[in-house]
Amino acid sequence: MRQKHHKSRTQAIVKQALTAAAIAGGTLFTGSVQAATDLSLWYHGAGNEVESNIINQIISDFNASQSDWTVSIQSFPQESYNDSVVAAALAGSLPDILDVDGPVMPNWAWAGYLQPLPISEEQIADFLPGTLGFWNDELYSVGLWDAAVALVTRQSILDEFGLRKPTLAEPWTADEFNDALAAIKESGKYEYPLDLGMAWTGEWYPYAFSPFLQSFGGDLIDRDTYRSAEGVLNGEAALAFGEWWQGLFKNDLAPGTSQDPADRDSGFLEGKYAMAWNGNWAAVPMLDTFDDVLFLPAPDFGKGPVIGAASWQFGISGDTEHADGAASFIEFAVNDKYLAAFSDGIGLIPSTPGAAALTTKYAEGGPMAVFYELSEQQGRVRPVTPGYVVQAKVFEKALADIANGADVADTLDSAVDEIEIDIKRNEGYGHD
Repeated sequence: MRQKHHKSRTQAIVKQALTAAAIAGGTLFTGSVQAATDLSLWYHGAGNEVESNIINQIISDFNASQSDWTVSIQSFPQESYNDSVVAAALAGSLPDILDVDGPVMPNWAWAGYLQPLPISEEQIADFLPGTLGFWNDELYSVGLWDAAVALVTRQSILDEFGLRKPTLAEPWTADEFNDALAAIKESGKYEYPLDLGMAWTGEWYPYAFSPFLQSFGGDLIDRDTYRSAEGVLNGEAALAFGEWWQGLFKNDLAPGTSQDPADRDSGFLEGKYAMAWNGNWAAVPMLDTFDDVLFLPAPDFGKGPVIGAASWQFGISGDTEHADGAASFIEFAVNDKYLAAFSDGIGLIPSTPGAAALTTKYAEGGPMAVFYELSEQQGRVRPVTPGYVVQAKVFEKALADIANGADVADTLDSAVDEIEIDIKRNEGYGHD
């Protein structure tokens, strides 16, 4: 009996041990499943269903592709996004991954909202220059697309007025462009020869219009030092630009600051304007409406044709403790198939030639392939300085005032003064 009892007791102990081991194993297994670290991503595209579907698909694919990280997204309306990031930075509650507008990136890097992005040079070797965000010679952000502006018109309009079709190799000169506007105005067939999109405000002004200033030979800031606007925003070239700019509105060549937003959206389509200064994001309706629509390069006002470059990009928060995971997600997201998906979904320019080849509109011979070439050959990023966020607002106000009849020299001098004061207040924004 004692032997039997001893045997039963031994079996019970073994059974308990096996049960405990099984529980422990289950706990370890469960722990491995739950070991994925959460990463938060903030995005500016709330309200855009197509864009949201694509970014959510990328997140879903990334989360399923590995077991180390789980990304979750919070989307904001674009109008309030930057303010939300600044408020979170002040509160010490930034996410792990940030979406950042290209020209704003240097300010966020300087302020510590972002940290350098450890992506191999090989992976970004083919990217359009405007999709790569550098500050102090370090990469901080990378974009899944870019945007480009073109002079939009129709072949039938060029033929009607005997105008040469400009090319990237031979864009219109300033005289050709001005003569074209004058001839169209004189005909009386259009409400205005040119739509500049003055109904749009904010970043549209420095993005769309500072390239004209740069083509004249001026700029928002001296890019050699980034410490002064004197002589570049109010010098001889800038004054010539300002007089030309004011003349567009004084001579009724383009609608001014009181333009109806509805006319900006549909005026060219309805035949109110002979030409429009607009971006690739608006190209699809034009292609659907006209069979002879043209997307032409920027005119050359003397110092080469220029258009804006750099759109929204991904970067790593300066506060995150999981920079490796954030970088892994960004590396995953910049795959050509996702770049192509964004392009097909929302019409923007894919960041690489490989992605462009996968798209329906940007592949070689495609109806919007010209925008890739425009971005590649004419694109110039806005001033790469933390002070840009102030310079952009100063420039917007100056151009609106000049369009409304303000004295050109006085207005530009005042703009320079505002920029200089801001730079001094911020001790040069880190520029030596």
